[in-house]
Amino acid sequence: MRKCKLLFPIFLLTFAGVFYGNRAKAQATFPVNGIANPTEGAYAFTNATIVKDASSTLTNATLLIRNKKIIAVGNNVMIPGDAVIIDCMGKYIYPSFIDLYSDYGITSPQRTSFVFNPLTAPQITSNTRGATGWNQAMKPEVNAYELFDADDKEAKSLRDAGFGTVLTHQKDGIARGTGTLVTLAYQPDNFVMLKEKASAQYSFSKGTSGQSYPSSLMGVIALLRQTYLDAEWYKNNPVEEGKNISLAAWNQSQKLPQIIEANDKWNCLRANRIDNEFGVQYILKAGGNEYQRIKEMAATKATFILPLNFPPAMDVEDPNNARYVSLADMENWEMAPTNPAAFEKENINFCLTADGLKDSKTFWANLHKALDAGLSEKTALEALTKNPALALGVYAEVGSIEPGKIANFFIATKPLFEEKSMILQNWIQGEKYGVKEDEWNNIAATYNLVITYHNGTVNDYTLMVKSSTSASVIGKDTLNTKFSFDGKMVQINFSPVPTPKKKSVDQKDNIPAKDSAVAKEDSMPIQKLKMDSIAKANAPADDRLPEKQKTKSFSETPLAGGNMGPSIRLSGVSNGKIWQGNGTDTSGNLLNWTATFVK
Repeated sequence: MRKCKLLFPIFLLTFAGVFYGNRAKAQATFPVNGIANPTEGAYAFTNATIVKDASSTLTNATLLIRNKKIIAVGNNVMIPGDAVIIDCMGKYIYPSFIDLYSDYGITSPQRTSFVFNPLTAPQITSNTRGATGWNQAMKPEVNAYELFDADDKEAKSLRDAGFGTVLTHQKDGIARGTGTLVTLAYQPDNFVMLKEKASAQYSFSKGTSGQSYPSSLMGVIALLRQTYLDAEWYKNNPVEEGKNISLAAWNQSQKLPQIIEANDKWNCLRANRIDNEFGVQYILKAGGNEYQRIKEMAATKATFILPLNFPPAMDVEDPNNARYVSLADMENWEMAPTNPAAFEKENINFCLTADGLKDSKTFWANLHKALDAGLSEKTALEALTKNPALALGVYAEVGSIEPGKIANFFIATKPLFEEKSMILQNWIQGEKYGVKEDEWNNIAATYNLVITYHNGTVNDYTLMVKSSTSASVIGKDTLNTKFSFDGKMVQINFSPVPTPKKKSVDQKDNIPAKDSAVAKEDSMPIQKLKMDSIAKANAPADDRLPEKQKTKSFSETPLAGGNMGPSIRLSGVSNGKIWQGNGTDTSGNLLNWTATFVK
């Protein structure tokens, strides 16, 4: 009996350990159609130029990620044995962009068609069901996270432009409720949502509300101001008001970042007067013409969200159409791309958004317009990464490439803001999304080619690589070259003697017409001798060697481009920035070669 008493506590401890241990390792509540306990893989991106943020860049560095998070970034990163290594030689890694103004994944309600009928009474009160406020245009109780539904087709267009995170909300009404912060990953909604209530949204538009009031901008501003007063009064839970979920939601959202869609320089100033009156600070969604009152914009001390939907060029070729184009519109068309640069010059904090673009593919074209108009690359990168993250208070999670942050980054072929730079892949929450992966092996670069011949002679050339099938070897002149690269193996054939230039029509011998028949007949033996000698000279080097001396170490498949004549043949492998191998000269003698990356 005593022995049983001793064993019982041990049994309880064992049972508790197993029970609570299993709870600590409990699976997710959502069923998974796949492996029950998938292994969390690691990826190491090596030999890359990593732009951690707008002020910090690492060369020949490594980025290590695991389980959706950045584990390490630097020049001396220890790579675990289970990591998949991705060689990013010549590639550039940047933090994925953040857009603060979007309705991604949210369907905005459509206003019912209105047919004027003088016999129909106007809608005076709200027809929204529930204990909401009296005006249908005020919807602070709406939560974007309850409406959000990830849309991969829409997400792809944003991912291809470099975005990885967006703040989305329902674009309807004066008070629009809260926005939610989500990534653009193709995963269930509960995995892409980073912050369910990330902002409070407002505008100067009544949206789909069918109520007669407000019917003007003055009425919108009056209603917005009155709601601030009503919400302050409602904090005391007045008995005469009953339950008002709209005012309750308004008060709860006041601690969130406050974003208002102004869309015009004058509305930005109107919004600033409202936030000064009630002690809040709006983040102002601009319209693009704020450069016209840039000093006043600076005086607001606000953070701005600047669109890149610059006005298109107007058709003034037809005099009849030109009559309807005002000088102010023409001036705004010319000056609108300078708007971001004007904000930078005045040291006004701002973010950039793709909102308003009919096609997100035009994002980069318009961004380059802003850069050409004076916006610096550093400020542009901050406006797309760090600034929006700071505005929402989520810089500890996104906005730069640092350990502990979400693995949101993209890989580009060149420095990001160069004209022909391309995004190859966009990694969001540690998952790869291809953009232009076919360009991954686009090895356009300049190499220093050094050839060491069998007798010890060394010749230096410049190798200009244009693509995986095109390159030029340059000595004193540009030499006829054939090139092939499959990602690892390299083949280069080139003639060490420049190809003689063909005579132009003006340089041909002038033969009198009356003697042309005789001249043609007399020249035929001479032409035949010339053709025979040229054919013999152009025969490949191996064809002029004894059978036993012919080279057997190269591919039997000829490179594109046809016969080049006596050529130097090189074959080798790529080891990142250094290519090396062996080959033969024009006489079939063995040689060694090395090509070193220059730029």
